[in-house]
Amino acid sequence: MTETGVSRRRAAPDESGPPRRTGHRRLPGVNLRPGAVKQARAEAGLSLAQVGKGLVTAPAIYLIETGRTRPSLPTLEHIARKTGKTVEFFLADRSGNTDETKTGLIELEARVAEGRFEEAIVLGEQLLNLSSSAHRLGQLRYLLAQSHLYLGRPDQAASLLREAHAHFESVDDALMLAECMGSEATVAYMTQKPDALDLAERALAICRGVKHVPQATEARLLSIVANVHIANRDWDRAIVLYEEAIAAAGSLFDLGRMAKMYSGLSSAYRETGHADAAAKYASRSIALLEVLRDRVSLARAENNLGLILLAQGDRVAAQKHLDRSLELAEEANLEAGRSHVLMSLAELSLMQGNVQAARDFAEQALAIAERLHEAPNIAEAHVWLGRIAAEVGDDELTDTEFDIAIRALTAIGVEERLLRCHGIYAEILEKRGNLKSAYEHMKKAFSASRPGLLQVVEDQTEERATTA
Repeated sequence: MTETGVSRRRAAPDESGPPRRTGHRRLPGVNLRPGAVKQARAEAGLSLAQVGKGLVTAPAIYLIETGRTRPSLPTLEHIARKTGKTVEFFLADRSGNTDETKTGLIELEARVAEGRFEEAIVLGEQLLNLSSSAHRLGQLRYLLAQSHLYLGRPDQAASLLREAHAHFESVDDALMLAECMGSEATVAYMTQKPDALDLAERALAICRGVKHVPQATEARLLSIVANVHIANRDWDRAIVLYEEAIAAAGSLFDLGRMAKMYSGLSSAYRETGHADAAAKYASRSIALLEVLRDRVSLARAENNLGLILLAQGDRVAAQKHLDRSLELAEEANLEAGRSHVLMSLAELSLMQGNVQAARDFAEQALAIAERLHEAPNIAEAHVWLGRIAAEVGDDELTDTEFDIAIRALTAIGVEERLLRCHGIYAEILEKRGNLKSAYEHMKKAFSASRPGLLQVVEDQTEERATTA
């Protein structure tokens, strides 16, 4: 007898209590190993009410314990969390050989591989509602999370990855745990969390601890570590790791991953002043992404190429690629990362002398970053608003914006961005004639990153002060 098939003659209560009149179908029941729930409850020292608390009643837990009703998958997960057991502990058939979701899982993997992410999410959510999916919860949630990540939705991916992580850890699947942690690192750097690098490096270490490490997995995790270094603006280290990832993959790398690595290499080369190499890798990335029709990644690559062209002085071409980036971000409903594109457009507008457009783009970037709680991007937007205020001679607003940015960057500990912010503000203060304050900020900008230059800066600043 299942929770969906209680006899009308006996009207025994099921786990959900009285029938709801909402029109929603009830979820199918999971076959449990006899005595498993009672054993888990006894070992945890919990009462029926304590096990059910927050989801179902004590009588419902009793019916599940005695085998008179079967729990739905969400209820079984609740019981597992309360008793400290894995879902697999309770299952009647732990092998999964009769798992009716096997065909569905194969189709889900195919949809993700083909880039049909919206379709993959629909199928994945359907599979999660099947009672037979209990054997494959980790894999289902991991694939669902991957789809959300590719669509630029890190918040939706985060909870799925946490649950998948717990699953792979409980069944001692080291390789999938490493894959999962790599994706958790991706979520962390997309949402600008400080633990991204630690997660990525731990994932790579776990992977390398597995006997016969798959090339594709190691390469994928190396590229994720490189991505984190890009997010942390450690360009030289990122280049080394991308090259390691390409070497590790050999001929096995998929086009999508290669396109993203080219984009990352392009960003790193741009920031280290190698414009030609940056443009080469950006063009390669865009060519692959156009073939794959990956609008989310293409939006980021177009933004990167726009910034490279801007640095080379080709403002017309830069405008074209930045506009294309924003258009793609809007088409793909891409939230995470859109503030980067808007700040790039603010930079271009300021270079073109269009101060009002620059301010509009910077304010839009700030609004999006605040809504998504992107702390470094919030600070960066204030830097741009400060630069724009300086351009029109509003000294008070300039100081206010840079004060906000410096305090924010200090609080979150993003050292490279903080040093850059001090350097930009120092230049503005110097142009204003406030040499003493300019020196203080210049000293902060150089002291951590280039200590050998500090004395040179000090001598030059003092010389300007004495000749002013």
